[in-house]
Amino acid sequence: MFGIVIGIAAVIIVMSAGESLKGMVLGQVESFGNNIIQAETKVPSSAGATGSAMSTAAGVQITSLKISDAEDVAKLPNIKGYYAMVMGQSVISYLDQNKAVNYLGVSPGFVDIDNGEIDQGRFFTEDEDRELAKVIVLGYKVSDKLFGNENAIGQSVKVGKNKFLVIGVYKERGGSLGVSFDDMAYIPIQTAQKQILGIDHIMTFIVQMNDSDIQDQTAEEIKNILRENHNIDDPKDDDFAVTTMEEMKKMIDTIFGGITLLLVALAAISLLVGGIGIMNIMYVSVTERTFEIGLKKSIGARKKQILWQFLWEAIVVTIFGGLIGIGLGASMSYLITLIANYLGFDWLFVLPPSAIIISFVFCAAVGIIFGYYPAKKAASLDPITALRKE
Repeated sequence: MFGIVIGIAAVIIVMSAGESLKGMVLGQVESFGNNIIQAETKVPSSAGATGSAMSTAAGVQITSLKISDAEDVAKLPNIKGYYAMVMGQSVISYLDQNKAVNYLGVSPGFVDIDNGEIDQGRFFTEDEDRELAKVIVLGYKVSDKLFGNENAIGQSVKVGKNKFLVIGVYKERGGSLGVSFDDMAYIPIQTAQKQILGIDHIMTFIVQMNDSDIQDQTAEEIKNILRENHNIDDPKDDDFAVTTMEEMKKMIDTIFGGITLLLVALAAISLLVGGIGIMNIMYVSVTERTFEIGLKKSIGARKKQILWQFLWEAIVVTIFGGLIGIGLGASMSYLITLIANYLGFDWLFVLPPSAIIISFVFCAAVGIIFGYYPAKKAASLDPITALRKE
Protein backbone atom coordinates (compact mmCIF):
# COMPACT_ATOMS: atom_id res chain seq x y z
CA MET A 1 0.00 0.00 0.00
CA PHE A 2 2.88 2.35 0.78
CA GLY A 3 4.20 1.92 -2.78
CA ILE A 4 0.75 2.77 -4.16
CA VAL A 5 0.52 5.85 -1.89
CA ILE A 6 3.90 7.16 -3.08
CA GLY A 7 3.15 6.44 -6.74
CA ILE A 8 -0.27 8.11 -6.74
CA ALA A 9 1.02 11.10 -4.74
CA ALA A 10 3.81 11.51 -7.31
CA VAL A 11 1.30 11.42 -10.19
CA ILE A 12 -0.91 14.02 -8.48
CA ILE A 13 2.05 16.33 -7.68
CA VAL A 14 3.49 16.10 -11.20
CA MET A 15 0.18 16.78 -12.96
CA SER A 16 -0.79 19.57 -10.55
CA ALA A 17 2.62 21.25 -10.83
CA GLY A 18 2.57 20.86 -14.61
CA GLU A 19 -0.84 22.53 -14.94
CA SER A 20 0.15 25.30 -12.51
CA LEU A 21 3.41 25.99 -14.35
CA LYS A 22 1.66 25.94 -17.72
CA GLY A 23 -0.97 28.35 -16.39
CA MET A 24 1.74 30.68 -15.10
CA VAL A 25 3.61 30.69 -18.44
CA LEU A 26 0.40 31.16 -20.45
CA GLY A 27 -0.58 34.02 -18.12
CA GLN A 28 2.75 35.71 -18.74
CA VAL A 29 2.40 35.24 -22.50
CA GLU A 30 -1.16 36.62 -22.42
CA SER A 31 0.08 39.66 -20.49
CA PHE A 32 1.61 40.85 -23.77
CA GLY A 33 -1.89 40.92 -25.27
CA ASN A 34 -3.83 38.63 -27.57
CA ASN A 35 -3.54 41.04 -30.51
CA ILE A 36 0.19 40.54 -31.05
CA ILE A 37 2.01 38.84 -33.93
CA GLN A 38 5.77 38.28 -33.87
CA ALA A 39 8.08 37.86 -36.83
CA GLU A 40 11.66 36.72 -36.29
CA THR A 41 14.57 35.29 -38.23
CA LYS A 42 15.05 31.56 -38.64
CA VAL A 43 17.18 29.20 -40.66
CA PRO A 44 15.37 28.27 -43.91
CA SER A 45 13.58 24.88 -43.79
CA SER A 46 13.78 24.80 -39.96
CA ALA A 47 10.44 24.18 -38.30
CA GLY A 48 8.90 26.21 -35.51
CA ALA A 49 8.86 29.80 -34.40
CA THR A 50 11.99 29.81 -32.26
CA GLY A 51 14.31 30.25 -35.18
CA SER A 52 16.19 33.25 -33.86
CA ALA A 53 17.15 31.61 -30.58
CA MET A 54 17.98 28.28 -32.26
CA SER A 55 20.05 29.98 -34.95
CA THR A 56 21.99 32.02 -32.41
CA ALA A 57 22.66 28.94 -30.30
CA ALA A 58 23.96 27.12 -33.37
CA GLY A 59 26.18 30.05 -34.32
CA VAL A 60 24.11 30.87 -37.42
CA GLN A 61 23.13 34.47 -38.02
CA ILE A 62 20.32 35.42 -40.40
CA THR A 63 20.68 39.04 -41.53
CA SER A 64 17.83 39.35 -44.03
CA LEU A 65 15.19 40.85 -41.71
CA LYS A 66 15.23 44.66 -41.87
CA ILE A 67 13.39 47.60 -40.35
CA SER A 68 11.93 48.22 -43.80
CA ASP A 69 10.20 44.82 -43.59
CA ALA A 70 8.44 45.92 -40.41
CA GLU A 71 7.51 49.25 -42.00
CA ASP A 72 5.98 47.47 -45.02
CA VAL A 73 4.00 45.13 -42.78
CA ALA A 74 2.78 48.11 -40.73
CA LYS A 75 0.95 49.37 -43.83
CA LEU A 76 -1.53 46.46 -43.67
CA PRO A 77 -5.06 47.64 -42.76
CA ASN A 78 -5.28 45.41 -39.66
CA ILE A 79 -1.99 46.62 -38.16
CA LYS A 80 -2.31 49.23 -35.43
CA GLY A 81 1.37 49.65 -34.55
CA TYR A 82 4.75 47.94 -34.58
CA TYR A 83 8.26 47.95 -33.22
CA ALA A 84 11.46 46.33 -34.45
CA MET A 85 14.10 45.06 -32.05
CA VAL A 86 17.75 44.15 -31.67
CA MET A 87 19.46 43.09 -28.45
CA GLY A 88 22.91 43.50 -27.00
CA GLN A 89 24.83 43.20 -23.76
CA SER A 90 26.99 45.88 -22.20
CA VAL A 91 28.09 47.48 -18.95
CA ILE A 92 26.30 50.73 -18.12
CA SER A 93 28.29 53.00 -15.85
CA TYR A 94 27.75 56.24 -13.98
CA LEU A 95 30.66 57.67 -11.92
CA ASP A 96 31.85 54.69 -9.83
CA GLN A 97 28.68 52.61 -10.31
CA ASN A 98 28.54 49.87 -12.94
CA LYS A 99 25.85 47.40 -13.96
CA ALA A 100 25.94 44.70 -16.64
CA VAL A 101 22.65 44.77 -18.56
CA ASN A 102 20.87 43.46 -21.61
CA TYR A 103 19.87 46.47 -23.66
CA LEU A 104 17.15 46.53 -26.29
CA GLY A 105 17.33 48.64 -29.38
CA VAL A 106 13.69 49.23 -30.23
CA SER A 107 11.54 51.39 -32.46
CA PRO A 108 9.71 54.31 -30.79
CA GLY A 109 6.43 52.38 -31.21
CA PHE A 110 7.60 50.06 -28.43
CA VAL A 111 6.20 52.35 -25.76
CA ASP A 112 2.69 52.10 -27.25
CA ILE A 113 2.65 48.29 -27.41
CA ASP A 114 4.65 47.30 -24.35
CA ASN A 115 2.80 46.98 -21.03
CA GLY A 116 5.40 48.90 -19.01
CA GLU A 117 4.84 52.42 -17.68
CA ILE A 118 7.29 55.30 -17.66
CA ASP A 119 7.80 56.55 -14.09
CA GLN A 120 10.09 59.52 -14.83
CA GLY A 121 10.80 61.41 -18.02
CA ARG A 122 9.69 60.05 -21.39
CA PHE A 123 10.42 57.57 -24.17
CA PHE A 124 12.43 58.51 -27.26
CA THR A 125 10.77 59.81 -30.43
CA GLU A 126 10.81 59.00 -34.15
CA ASP A 127 13.08 62.01 -34.77
CA GLU A 128 15.58 60.82 -32.15
CA ASP A 129 15.63 57.36 -33.68
CA ARG A 130 16.10 58.75 -37.19
CA GLU A 131 18.86 61.14 -36.04
CA LEU A 132 20.73 58.33 -34.20
CA ALA A 133 20.36 60.22 -30.92
CA LYS A 134 22.26 58.76 -27.98
CA VAL A 135 19.39 58.71 -25.52
CA ILE A 136 18.44 55.92 -23.15
CA VAL A 137 15.51 54.78 -20.99
CA LEU A 138 16.46 52.74 -17.92
CA GLY A 139 14.70 49.89 -16.19
CA TYR A 140 13.83 50.40 -12.52
CA LYS A 141 16.69 48.32 -11.07
CA VAL A 142 19.26 49.79 -13.47
CA SER A 143 18.31 53.31 -12.39
CA ASP A 144 18.29 52.31 -8.71
CA LYS A 145 21.76 50.74 -8.98
CA LEU A 146 23.34 53.68 -10.79
CA PHE A 147 21.59 56.63 -9.17
CA GLY A 148 19.90 55.44 -5.98
CA ASN A 149 17.60 58.21 -4.77
CA GLU A 150 19.18 60.73 -7.14
CA ASN A 151 17.14 61.90 -10.13
CA ALA A 152 18.38 60.03 -13.21
CA ILE A 153 16.75 62.28 -15.81
CA GLY A 154 19.27 64.48 -17.59
CA GLN A 155 22.28 62.50 -16.36
CA SER A 156 24.83 60.97 -18.72
CA VAL A 157 25.76 57.29 -18.56
CA LYS A 158 28.22 55.22 -20.53
CA VAL A 159 27.05 52.21 -22.50
CA GLY A 160 30.39 50.61 -23.21
CA LYS A 161 32.40 53.54 -24.57
CA ASN A 162 29.41 55.58 -25.76
CA LYS A 163 27.81 58.34 -23.70
CA PHE A 164 24.02 58.35 -23.51
CA LEU A 165 21.62 60.89 -22.04
CA VAL A 166 19.03 59.40 -19.66
CA ILE A 167 15.59 60.65 -20.74
CA GLY A 168 13.31 58.16 -18.94
CA VAL A 169 12.99 55.55 -16.20
CA TYR A 170 10.43 52.72 -16.16
CA LYS A 171 8.29 51.85 -13.17
CA GLU A 172 9.13 48.62 -11.37
CA ARG A 173 7.38 45.78 -13.23
CA GLY A 174 9.11 42.50 -12.38
CA GLY A 175 9.76 39.86 -15.01
CA SER A 176 8.13 37.45 -17.43
CA LEU A 177 9.25 34.11 -18.84
CA GLY A 178 12.49 34.34 -16.87
CA VAL A 179 13.36 37.83 -18.13
CA SER A 180 13.60 40.77 -15.70
CA PHE A 181 12.39 43.95 -17.38
CA ASP A 182 13.72 46.00 -14.46
CA ASP A 183 17.29 45.02 -15.37
CA MET A 184 17.05 46.26 -18.94
CA ALA A 185 17.77 49.49 -20.78
CA TYR A 186 16.17 50.77 -23.99
CA ILE A 187 17.78 52.81 -26.77
CA PRO A 188 16.66 53.84 -30.29
CA ILE A 189 17.02 50.87 -32.63
CA GLN A 190 18.96 52.72 -35.33
CA THR A 191 21.34 54.09 -32.71
CA ALA A 192 21.92 50.54 -31.48
CA GLN A 193 22.44 49.26 -35.03
CA LYS A 194 24.82 51.92 -36.31
CA GLN A 195 26.51 53.36 -33.23
CA ILE A 196 27.02 50.21 -31.15
CA LEU A 197 26.45 46.92 -33.00
CA GLY A 198 27.50 47.91 -36.52
CA ILE A 199 24.66 46.04 -38.24
CA ASP A 200 21.71 46.87 -40.51
CA HIS A 201 19.43 43.91 -39.73
CA ILE A 202 17.04 43.19 -36.87
CA MET A 203 16.29 40.11 -34.76
CA THR A 204 12.53 40.42 -34.65
CA PHE A 205 9.60 42.77 -34.98
CA ILE A 206 6.25 42.83 -33.22
CA VAL A 207 2.99 44.11 -34.70
CA GLN A 208 -0.22 44.98 -32.89
CA MET A 209 -3.53 44.24 -34.62
CA ASN A 210 -6.77 46.15 -34.62
CA ASP A 211 -8.82 42.95 -34.85
CA SER A 212 -7.36 39.76 -33.35
CA ASP A 213 -10.23 37.67 -34.75
CA ILE A 214 -8.52 37.67 -38.14
CA GLN A 215 -5.02 37.03 -36.84
CA ASP A 216 -4.48 33.97 -39.06
CA GLN A 217 -5.35 35.97 -42.17
CA THR A 218 -3.11 38.82 -41.00
CA ALA A 219 -0.25 36.39 -40.35
CA GLU A 220 -0.54 35.06 -43.90
CA GLU A 221 -0.48 38.60 -45.28
CA ILE A 222 2.70 39.29 -43.26
CA LYS A 223 4.32 36.14 -44.65
CA ASN A 224 3.44 37.15 -48.21
CA ILE A 225 5.00 40.59 -47.75
CA LEU A 226 8.19 39.15 -46.27
CA ARG A 227 8.49 36.54 -49.03
CA GLU A 228 8.10 39.25 -51.65
CA ASN A 229 10.69 41.46 -49.93
CA HIS A 230 13.14 38.57 -49.57
CA ASN A 231 12.51 37.14 -53.07
CA ILE A 232 11.24 33.80 -51.72
CA ASP A 233 9.00 31.61 -53.88
CA ASP A 234 8.89 28.40 -51.83
CA PRO A 235 7.71 28.56 -48.16
CA LYS A 236 10.41 25.98 -47.35
CA ASP A 237 12.96 28.70 -48.07
CA ASP A 238 11.45 31.13 -45.54
CA ASP A 239 14.21 32.84 -43.53
CA PHE A 240 11.64 34.12 -41.05
CA ALA A 241 8.94 32.73 -38.74
CA VAL A 242 5.63 34.48 -38.11
CA THR A 243 3.86 33.46 -34.90
CA THR A 244 0.46 34.49 -33.58
CA MET A 245 -0.38 34.40 -29.88
CA GLU A 246 -2.72 31.45 -30.46
CA GLU A 247 0.08 29.49 -32.11
CA MET A 248 2.40 30.34 -29.22
CA LYS A 249 -0.19 29.13 -26.70
CA LYS A 250 -0.65 25.87 -28.59
CA MET A 251 3.12 25.39 -28.69
CA ILE A 252 3.39 25.96 -24.93
CA ASP A 253 0.48 23.58 -24.33
CA THR A 254 2.15 20.89 -26.45
CA ILE A 255 5.51 21.30 -24.72
CA PHE A 256 4.06 21.10 -21.22
CA GLY A 257 1.80 18.22 -22.23
CA GLY A 258 4.82 16.21 -23.37
CA ILE A 259 6.84 17.03 -20.26
CA THR A 260 3.93 16.14 -17.94
CA LEU A 261 3.35 12.86 -19.77
CA LEU A 262 7.02 11.91 -19.38
CA LEU A 263 7.04 12.75 -15.66
CA VAL A 264 3.78 10.83 -15.09
CA ALA A 265 5.34 7.82 -16.81
CA LEU A 266 8.34 8.06 -14.48
CA ALA A 267 6.05 8.41 -11.45
CA ALA A 268 4.12 5.33 -12.63
CA ILE A 269 7.25 3.26 -11.95
CA SER A 270 6.41 3.62 -8.24
CA LEU A 271 2.99 2.17 -9.01
CA LEU A 272 4.61 -0.74 -10.79
CA VAL A 273 6.82 -1.41 -7.76
CA GLY A 274 3.79 -1.11 -5.48
CA GLY A 275 1.82 -3.51 -7.67
CA ILE A 276 4.59 -6.11 -7.53
CA GLY A 277 4.61 -5.72 -3.74
CA ILE A 278 0.85 -6.30 -3.61
CA MET A 279 1.20 -9.41 -5.77
CA ASN A 280 3.88 -10.84 -3.48
CA ILE A 281 1.83 -10.11 -0.36
CA MET A 282 -1.24 -11.71 -1.94
CA TYR A 283 0.77 -14.83 -2.76
CA VAL A 284 1.82 -14.98 0.89
CA SER A 285 -1.81 -14.46 1.92
CA VAL A 286 -2.92 -17.37 -0.28
CA THR A 287 -0.29 -19.62 1.30
CA GLU A 288 -1.24 -18.62 4.85
CA ARG A 289 -4.98 -19.07 4.17
CA THR A 290 -4.79 -22.36 2.30
CA PHE A 291 -6.87 -24.20 4.93
CA GLU A 292 -9.51 -21.41 4.87
CA ILE A 293 -9.75 -21.72 1.11
CA GLY A 294 -10.07 -25.50 1.29
CA LEU A 295 -12.78 -25.26 3.95
CA LYS A 296 -14.81 -22.77 1.91
CA LYS A 297 -14.57 -24.89 -1.22
CA SER A 298 -15.52 -28.05 0.71
CA ILE A 299 -18.81 -26.50 1.86
CA GLY A 300 -19.78 -25.29 -1.59
CA ALA A 301 -17.77 -22.13 -2.44
CA ARG A 302 -17.26 -22.00 -6.17
CA LYS A 303 -13.95 -21.30 -7.90
CA LYS A 304 -15.26 -17.95 -9.17
CA GLN A 305 -16.21 -16.82 -5.64
CA ILE A 306 -12.75 -17.59 -4.26
CA LEU A 307 -11.11 -15.74 -7.19
CA TRP A 308 -13.24 -12.62 -6.67
CA GLN A 309 -12.67 -12.68 -2.90
CA PHE A 310 -8.90 -12.36 -3.32
CA LEU A 311 -9.19 -10.06 -6.32
CA TRP A 312 -11.39 -7.63 -4.39
CA GLU A 313 -8.93 -7.67 -1.51
CA ALA A 314 -6.19 -6.52 -3.88
CA ILE A 315 -8.45 -3.88 -5.46
CA VAL A 316 -9.56 -2.51 -2.07
CA VAL A 317 -5.95 -2.28 -0.86
CA THR A 318 -4.86 -0.37 -3.98
CA ILE A 319 -7.88 1.97 -3.99
CA PHE A 320 -7.44 2.70 -0.30
CA GLY A 321 -3.76 3.43 -0.95
CA GLY A 322 -4.82 5.57 -3.91
CA LEU A 323 -7.16 7.67 -1.75
CA ILE A 324 -4.35 8.29 0.73
CA GLY A 325 -2.02 9.09 -2.19
CA ILE A 326 -4.48 11.59 -3.69
CA GLY A 327 -4.80 13.35 -0.32
CA LEU A 328 -1.03 13.40 0.17
CA GLY A 329 -0.42 14.58 -3.41
CA ALA A 330 -3.00 17.37 -3.12
CA SER A 331 -1.50 18.51 0.19
CA MET A 332 2.04 18.55 -1.23
CA SER A 333 0.82 20.42 -4.34
CA TYR A 334 -0.80 23.06 -2.17
CA LEU A 335 2.42 23.37 -0.16
CA ILE A 336 4.37 23.86 -3.40
CA THR A 337 1.89 26.62 -4.35
CA LEU A 338 2.47 28.41 -1.04
CA ILE A 339 6.26 28.19 -1.42
CA ALA A 340 6.16 29.36 -5.06
CA ASN A 341 3.97 32.36 -4.17
CA TYR A 342 6.25 33.20 -1.26
CA LEU A 343 9.18 33.26 -3.70
CA GLY A 344 7.29 35.71 -5.93
CA PHE A 345 5.89 33.41 -8.62
CA ASP A 346 2.33 33.85 -9.83
CA TRP A 347 1.60 30.18 -9.08
CA LEU A 348 -2.01 29.00 -8.80
CA PHE A 349 -3.06 25.80 -7.05
CA VAL A 350 -4.52 23.48 -9.69
CA LEU A 351 -5.76 19.95 -9.06
CA PRO A 352 -6.79 18.65 -12.50
CA PRO A 353 -9.79 16.29 -12.48
CA SER A 354 -7.87 14.19 -15.00
CA ALA A 355 -5.19 13.57 -12.34
CA ILE A 356 -7.78 12.08 -9.95
CA ILE A 357 -9.37 10.02 -12.72
CA ILE A 358 -5.98 8.71 -13.85
CA SER A 359 -5.11 7.87 -10.25
CA PHE A 360 -8.27 5.81 -9.76
CA VAL A 361 -7.76 4.06 -13.11
CA PHE A 362 -4.16 3.27 -12.14
CA CYS A 363 -5.27 1.93 -8.76
CA ALA A 364 -7.97 -0.29 -10.23
CA ALA A 365 -5.65 -1.53 -12.97
CA VAL A 366 -2.85 -2.33 -10.50
CA GLY A 367 -5.30 -4.12 -8.20
CA ILE A 368 -6.76 -6.21 -11.01
CA ILE A 369 -3.51 -6.99 -12.83
CA PHE A 370 -1.35 -7.79 -9.83
CA GLY A 371 -4.15 -9.34 -7.78
CA TYR A 372 -5.40 -11.65 -10.50
CA TYR A 373 -2.62 -14.26 -10.44
CA PRO A 374 -2.63 -14.80 -6.65
CA ALA A 375 -6.44 -14.90 -6.75
CA LYS A 376 -6.38 -17.44 -9.58
CA LYS A 377 -3.93 -19.59 -7.61
CA ALA A 378 -6.24 -19.49 -4.59
CA ALA A 379 -9.28 -20.39 -6.70
CA SER A 380 -7.44 -23.33 -8.31
CA LEU A 381 -6.49 -25.04 -5.02
CA ASP A 382 -7.83 -28.55 -4.57
CA PRO A 383 -10.04 -28.56 -1.43
CA ILE A 384 -8.74 -31.93 -0.14
CA THR A 385 -5.12 -30.85 -0.52
CA ALA A 386 -5.94 -27.46 1.04
CA LEU A 387 -7.65 -29.07 4.11
CA ARG A 388 -4.60 -31.28 4.70
CA LYS A 389 -2.48 -28.10 5.02
CA GLU A 390 -3.46 -27.87 8.72
